[in-house]
This record gives sequence, structure tokens and C-alpha cells, in this order.
Amino acid sequence: MANLHLEVKHAVNALKAGNIILFPTDTYWSLGCDSGNKDALDKLYKLKQSNSERNITCLVADDRMLNRYVNEIPAAAQSIIDVVDTPTTIIYDAPKTIASNLISKNNTIAIRIPDDEFCYQLSRRFNGAIATSIAHIDGETIPKSFKEIVPAILKGVDYVVNLQKEKICTTSAAIIQITNSNVVKVLRK
Repeated sequence: MANLHLEVKHAVNALKAGNIILFPTDTYWSLGCDSGNKDALDKLYKLKQSNSERNITCLVADDRMLNRYVNEIPAAAQSIIDVVDTPTTIIYDAPKTIASNLISKNNTIAIRIPDDEFCYQLSRRFNGAIATSIAHIDGETIPKSFKEIVPAILKGVDYVVNLQKEKICTTSAAIIQITNSNVVKVLRK
């Protein structure tokens, strides 16, 4: 296996340069870019053949970092973060300090704190949220492994992380929307 720290370093350099990376997460192989870089997000949308922010999730290292991207972490969200042991994306109201083309028309943002060492180190060393989306073209089959990623995606990224290429992915993240008034809606279990 390649060196985790070296892969993090290369991926961080690519993100800081406004590039798109391909990397393993706690769910599926994903495309990623700087959540604050509008041009990088436009490149990601173009690669996925999508103009929709609905398929983008930001990954952050921890709840301290999460505070930088939402005006408020509702009590219900904090409780879920503290106890969840499976990949769970939470949709928050009133995002801040991210690119405008990442904010939904409802003024929300999807964020996950991944349970994955590479993702944690990547976000921590990048010192920011990473906008991510499953590595597939919208409307096509989701790849369950690196080998299933279509050539158009592989050719369209600027850096491919050389870790966990043998990993088989079968679990999507749960998606929960929590408003600042603590209204909870489970969108996907």
C-alpha cells in the first residue's frame, strides 16, 4: 500500500491548486475539490455532467471544522454526530464560507464527518471542507470499486489517490436533514 501521508500531501497540493482529485472515502470512491473554489466546483460539475449541487457533500475532519461552514449546529445534529457509527451525511441550514455554487437553492449544505483515516487527514491537512461526489457520471451506475470507475472520470481528474484501490463499496451514507429549529427528516437510511 502506498504511504498515507505522501498521498495526503499530493492530494492537498492538488486541491490547493484548484484541481479535482479521485479518492476513497468511507462510502464510495469520490471526486473532490476545494469547497471554497467556485471554478473547481464548476470543473467537478462538468466532469459529472451535472449542474446540480444536490449530489455534492462536503467532508470535514471534525465538528470543530464543521462550525466554520454552518451558522449553527442544531442540538439534534450534534447528538447524531456523537453517536453515529455508520456514514451519515447531515443537511444543514445557512451554510457559510463555501463557494456560492455549492449552496442549494434552499440555502442548505450537506456535510459528513467521515470515519476514514485518509479523509480525516486530507481534510485536516487541507484545513478545510472538501466538496465531494461519487465518482460517476450523473445517471449512470455507481461504481462499487476503483476498477468500475469509467474512463471518462479517470481521464477527467487531476490526481488519483493511490490507496484502497481493491476496496469494494456497498454502503451509501444515510442522509438526514436537520433544520436550525431541530426539525429532523430522514431522507435515506
